[in-house]
Amino acid sequence: MEKIKIITDSTVDLPKELLRELDIEVMPVLINFGEESYLDGIEITPNELFDKMEKTDVFPTTAQIIPSRFEEIYKKYIDEGYKVLSIIMSSGMSGTYESACLAKQMLETDDVYIVDSQTITAGLGLLVLKAAKLRDSGMNIEEIVEELEKVKGSIDSSISFESLDNLVRGGRLPKAVSVVTGLLGIRLILEVRDGVMSLKGKVRGNKKAVKKIISDMEELKPVKDMPVVIVGVGDNREIKDGIIEYLEKNNIEYIEGPVGCSVSIHSGRQAIGVFFMSENQ
Repeated sequence: MEKIKIITDSTVDLPKELLRELDIEVMPVLINFGEESYLDGIEITPNELFDKMEKTDVFPTTAQIIPSRFEEIYKKYIDEGYKVLSIIMSSGMSGTYESACLAKQMLETDDVYIVDSQTITAGLGLLVLKAAKLRDSGMNIEEIVEELEKVKGSIDSSISFESLDNLVRGGRLPKAVSVVTGLLGIRLILEVRDGVMSLKGKVRGNKKAVKKIISDMEELKPVKDMPVVIVGVGDNREIKDGIIEYLEKNNIEYIEGPVGCSVSIHSGRQAIGVFFMSENQ
């Protein structure tokens, strides 16, 4: 059987224990605070990130993983006899995918395969889980890549934010959207679609947010052989508990994932996201 090493980036937002169990290599995104830089999840945690954000007017940014870092890790595994499958956050949100492609060119190798996930956070996580499942079933790397390209468009997401301020400050949403929703008490449900963040729906309050997220799941139907992944920042139990109650009542497998710093910068302290592969997308 082919030796395949799966490599992703730290926006993957799956439990670290699961990533270790599946033998997934995670490359940290760089978090910049002015002149200071930290490796996501290694040198800074989300709580530390939020504490720093509250003590300074400097808004942090993320920096794409540079080609030389990919080149180094790819070479390491190629030298150990692996073929490398690199599944990267959406090229529409970061230059990291381009860096990965440049690293492959620098190595002049046919043993590295790179997939633009066209998503982020648990959507990326679902593709990584799918890849690991196919690898462990004995598929070769070309077959895995072909399957990932088929299914990545079926990933649906619903992300509820308590505040849109960080999305605006980070350039993900126009300021006018944040002002209007704040004045009217409207909670936006966003999604990752075609590689970028976009508006999915508008509701008032947590209960209607839960209802909207569940209605989308019922319409699109999660596939039975892949879990729903719930990611959350903070402790908005009303939304999370409502979703979990629905999943457990309907015997739908799910995973709760943490949100890393690179996603937390834009989400703020309170956000809940649900990601799944859909039968009907």
